[in-house]
Amino acid sequence: MHTAPTRVDRSGIPAVSVRTPRTDVIGAAVDLARITAGARRVLVLGTEEHMATPLAIADALRLRSDADVRFSTTTRSPIAVFDDPAWPIRSVVSFASHDRTVDGPGRRHAYNVHGFDVVVVVPEPATDPADLTGADGLCTVLAGVAERVVLVTSDLDTGRGSAGAPRPLEGPAFGSYAPDEVSWLLQDLGDADLEGRAEDRERAIQLEGANYAESLPIEYVPTDAYESLYRQALDRSARRVAEAVGIVTELVLRDRGHNAVLVSLARAGTPVGVLMRAWAAHRHGWRLPHYTASIVRGVGIDETALAWLAAHHDPATVVFVDGWTGKGAITRELTAALAAHAASTGVRFRDDLAVLADPAGCTTLFGTRDDFLIPSACLNSTVSGLVSRTVYNRAFTPDGTLHGAKQYREFGDRDRSRAFVDTVARWFDAVADDVDAAVRDRDHSQAQPDWRGMRTVEAIGARFGIEDLHLVKPGVGETTRVLLRRVPWQVLVRDPDAPDVAHIVALAADRGVPVVTVPDLAVNCVGLIHPLGSRVADQTGTADGTS
Repeated sequence: MHTAPTRVDRSGIPAVSVRTPRTDVIGAAVDLARITAGARRVLVLGTEEHMATPLAIADALRLRSDADVRFSTTTRSPIAVFDDPAWPIRSVVSFASHDRTVDGPGRRHAYNVHGFDVVVVVPEPATDPADLTGADGLCTVLAGVAERVVLVTSDLDTGRGSAGAPRPLEGPAFGSYAPDEVSWLLQDLGDADLEGRAEDRERAIQLEGANYAESLPIEYVPTDAYESLYRQALDRSARRVAEAVGIVTELVLRDRGHNAVLVSLARAGTPVGVLMRAWAAHRHGWRLPHYTASIVRGVGIDETALAWLAAHHDPATVVFVDGWTGKGAITRELTAALAAHAASTGVRFRDDLAVLADPAGCTTLFGTRDDFLIPSACLNSTVSGLVSRTVYNRAFTPDGTLHGAKQYREFGDRDRSRAFVDTVARWFDAVADDVDAAVRDRDHSQAQPDWRGMRTVEAIGARFGIEDLHLVKPGVGETTRVLLRRVPWQVLVRDPDAPDVAHIVALAADRGVPVVTVPDLAVNCVGLIHPLGSRVADQTGTADGTS
């Protein structure tokens, strides 16, 4: 069963192109949004009593298209037609029946189908396309009144499909982003009791072998002073972020083309994916599909999410998106997970990771390699659609199900997700020339991975006697995470007065964490997680420098 977009020209000769199989409404809508891009008015046309699925497709397409999307259905009933603004039935096309009825073939009618750029025909399941595209068939007749006719021939499912099959979550039911901005390949764990004190989580992770994704940290609610620091950071960095968004998006489009599918790594990657999708739409008019999936260190990327993506998109078009790199651990996790997935399923996704900032030097798809403050790193759920970090816990996410997350509706009055995207997007036009120049002048040899972040971590681990390098988190984004989610030991900064670390210094002061100046740091800052049970945990000395 396939979704076969059928272009029927004015001569009535169809040119059929069979695409990847689609068995659900969202997958069909994603295809149709791409096929109908640029159309002003689109009609989704069911056939007689077959209305529920076409109507669901029209609704899903409306959320993914700039077009005016309408819905109608054919009928065997003759209706009086008058070309009069006061009359509801203004036009009609008639065609040969394609259904098998007890009273035999006859004429069928479609009303008010004139004036559309594209008509999408969704017939009953098992309809023979030849009955629709023949000399007097529905599609051929419609070609006389519309520029394009698209025929959908899959048996589509409006619900969850087979029992237990996953289905992406969308706002406003889940998260505060609009449905066309991102679909969450997660399950909603809103009723689960998962939050724990940072100290308890840290002991479970370091001393009991728990995975950090088995539970959630208590969500940090920013103080007014910290919110002010965030706003200052956003005002200061919005143009720089917009330029990085533009560069990495253009690199992705140059590599994947307009069929690119963005899959953000939850949750830091989600605002970046939303912005990349916005850039592609603003600069090129391309509405890229965008999903968020979970990746967990030591576990890999969500296998159920990969299976869903492979069923709905060509894996070669998928690009994974994150906010920044630290030492390259997630990059390596992604590569290993996708290689294992390919070995077990034969389905191969590409492992190049697209990020705004790559101070770790571990990918070729990056906006910059500078370690600068991406303001979304300052906050948690309130800049990520009110969604928690992801959960991998077999009590709540058994085999065959998606990883989970919670949404924090109670923080709705502090939600900055939309404001962050809008503030950055306002700079798109201003940075367009700089983006084009940067992409044109990108030196491919200098853009190759050199894994400088891992070398930095190894040097710091040796300097501080830290054997578990997972406890060393380099860069502004990773240091922020240490202070918001983990039990910090101390924070190293190259320059405590640098604007990019102002929120770091404030968070550390709020939590009583020593800030140590290390002028020769390779990055702006490094967060050190408290090494519980280690000999260094009792040390009171700090690195060379002043605290």
